[in-house]
Amino acid sequence: MPIILTINAGSSSIKYQCFEMVGEISLAKGQIDRVNSSHPKLTYQRHDGVSYELDLEAQSYQKYFPLICATLTDTRHGIIDGLEVITAVGHRVVHGGHHFSSAALVVPSVKALIEKLSDLAPLHNPFNLQGIRSIESLLDEVPQVAIFDTAFHQTIPPYAHLYPIPYHFYQQHHIRKYGFHGTSHSYVSTRAAEILDCSIESLKIISCHLGSGASVTAIDGGFSVDTSMGITPLAGLMMGTRCGDIDPSLIFQLVSQHDMTIDQVMTLLNDESGLLGISGVSSDIRDLLSQLSGEQDTPERTLLALNMFCHRVTQYIGQYVATLGGINVLIFTGGIGENSPRIRSKICQKLGFIGIKVNEQQNRIKGREQSINSQESDIKILVIPTNEELMIARGTLQLLQTVPDPPNPLAEFERLISLVEEKEQTEVKQSIDQQPQLVTTDKTAPKTLRNKQDDEEKLVAPRAWLSVYDNKNTDSS
Repeated sequence: MPIILTINAGSSSIKYQCFEMVGEISLAKGQIDRVNSSHPKLTYQRHDGVSYELDLEAQSYQKYFPLICATLTDTRHGIIDGLEVITAVGHRVVHGGHHFSSAALVVPSVKALIEKLSDLAPLHNPFNLQGIRSIESLLDEVPQVAIFDTAFHQTIPPYAHLYPIPYHFYQQHHIRKYGFHGTSHSYVSTRAAEILDCSIESLKIISCHLGSGASVTAIDGGFSVDTSMGITPLAGLMMGTRCGDIDPSLIFQLVSQHDMTIDQVMTLLNDESGLLGISGVSSDIRDLLSQLSGEQDTPERTLLALNMFCHRVTQYIGQYVATLGGINVLIFTGGIGENSPRIRSKICQKLGFIGIKVNEQQNRIKGREQSINSQESDIKILVIPTNEELMIARGTLQLLQTVPDPPNPLAEFERLISLVEEKEQTEVKQSIDQQPQLVTTDKTAPKTLRNKQDDEEKLVAPRAWLSVYDNKNTDSS
């Protein structure tokens, strides 16, 4: 009876869910909101409908994780007798770069790579890693698995994922489009095929994950072939506080003509733009929509923000119809996609020429699966609530049940070790370059330095990985 705990640790909230994988039953789920505020709140719901809310005291981020475990083992409302029954923990990790095209067992080298990629996802990876480390301290004998948002998009072809800048930046630094929300796009596209009772290989799907963060993905036969986000989650659609696509020269103008630093520009584009920046009211689309139904006239900037948001989603849908060479299914998911009929209707308003037509009566639904296309529509339009936690649990269990080919782990070790070597050699070179007075004629010194470095690497990365892997094989035998 495998019990999988899933953790989605974000900058403003921590979501968790506990699954019994026989039947994929969600035993309990919870969420801690506003973790950085003075008034965090925990909501918890058990599979039988029992639920409660708690107002929490503000505390450090890592202290929320013992509380999560306590809700699951609570004698009155919990669902497990003790933490020892948990088979494994699956974590959502936003950015895996070019290193990960599938789930990965969490070992020291994997944690190091997640940390290394934090610069590309500063609002996500550091918190994902804090979740991993906190759970590790509580469940040190339990395997942990990282499920990467970027993994689903590794199938995007080079002509779609490369940037038109000098090629050596890709060759040497892996600068390219990675895409995000992959776990969500994977789930809803698979679920669409199930709802329509047809093979996913036969479908051309455009998936719109619309929430505080938002992205559109073109999916051909179950494989991602293009997506709106880029090397970071800043690109693509206009979002709650993120600007999405802009002219890159705007950054130079902000620096040279408005005396902004690079850090200030990053904050502006990530935290002060999007719906918040245009409306001047809120980053939450629910707040903006509430102004449409008020007795007073809707503020002009609120209308502008809503129109800009919908316009950009419509643009990407049209673009990806061309990318796919057609479309069978349009999916709406995410907090906005699942719960905002007016936004869905506005997005589809100009897409009638490609056969996308909404049934306004059916489109009134919120938060549940529903076909919302009219009978005249040539394209199926589906609202599908995403279930990233279930995909995380599935990926975690699948990895634990997979027996890898003996050469594969060794090849992975060598790849990861080479990355560590490259990083440390760069640091050594920089240190030597900065201290020219330490140059020596002793030709054995560099060799001694390299040998010591190699010894340390062999003691850290490979043995740590092997010990976890061997323990897993022993446990499963």
